[in-house]
Amino acid sequence: MRFALGSIYELTDDKLIFAKQLGATDIIVHSPVLPGTAPLGEGYYGFRPLLMLRTRVEAAGLRLAAIENIPSEWYLKAMLGFSGRDAQIENFCKTLENMGRVGIPILGYNFCPGRVWRTCSHTSWRGDARVTSFDYELMKNAPPTEHGVITDDQMWENFTYFVKRVVPVAEEAGVKMALHPDDPPVPSLAGIARIFRSPEAFKRLIEIVSSDFNGIEFCQGTFSEMGIDVIEAIRYFGSRRKIFYVHFRNVIGNPYKFNETFVDDGQTDMLRAMMAFKEVGFDGPIIDDHVPCMVDDSPWGHRGRAYAAGYIKALIAAVNALM
Repeated sequence: MRFALGSIYELTDDKLIFAKQLGATDIIVHSPVLPGTAPLGEGYYGFRPLLMLRTRVEAAGLRLAAIENIPSEWYLKAMLGFSGRDAQIENFCKTLENMGRVGIPILGYNFCPGRVWRTCSHTSWRGDARVTSFDYELMKNAPPTEHGVITDDQMWENFTYFVKRVVPVAEEAGVKMALHPDDPPVPSLAGIARIFRSPEAFKRLIEIVSSDFNGIEFCQGTFSEMGIDVIEAIRYFGSRRKIFYVHFRNVIGNPYKFNETFVDDGQTDMLRAMMAFKEVGFDGPIIDDHVPCMVDDSPWGHRGRAYAAGYIKALIAAVNALM
């Protein structure tokens, strides 16, 4: 298991130095804005911009473990099943091919047009730290988006069409596709079904295309929001080598009402979780995610991330020593 610094939306020298100071071996860059990238509506990541991204990370003595997410506009038609999806899927495959040529091993992605939804970003938590929270009662009457109503069956049809076309390209390129669960994991928001809301959905995912390159970005917080046994989910998917990297975060609540917490005071026993990853032989990156905003913190959350990093690194060291 390797500690990686994540949630890097804008790669800066400050964040690379910070990652080294925390003792990270890897970083994961989120939706990078790269020079020379095609326009948002039809874009993909080109070879040279990806190469420059990788070499910049490596010049700082770190490894680029994954790219987490590409702009949703680049494959929105594929997610919604709209006209033009084939061209967007073709461009998605170009990103995979160029990542493979450059040597970036994992692409984390969502298959949910709305991605992460929260109803408050300033919920008070321990010591008046600020965390995000979700309350379905505040969202249940949200009007449908401009895309209209998209049902479960439609979303599954769209996903199956998409994944059957991209995974063979990912295999050829040597890039693992890691799917993030829908957060929050409720059936629908603003008229669009959120199909990746349960372990059963991910079991279906790995059965649609049986491939070593088709797996999961295991967001432990979102799995906990589902109200399931997180440790059992780690064991099930981890023993099948389907967890490609981990968001190691904690929450309190259920799919319809929850708030994020510090890594050490949520509803999941994080030591048991780390032990489960060790038991199944997981050796990939583990990142901080959605950390609380602490007193005098930076907008990006340097203090919150440092606290989470220390806790994660200590658990990794303890589990490695004990098991």
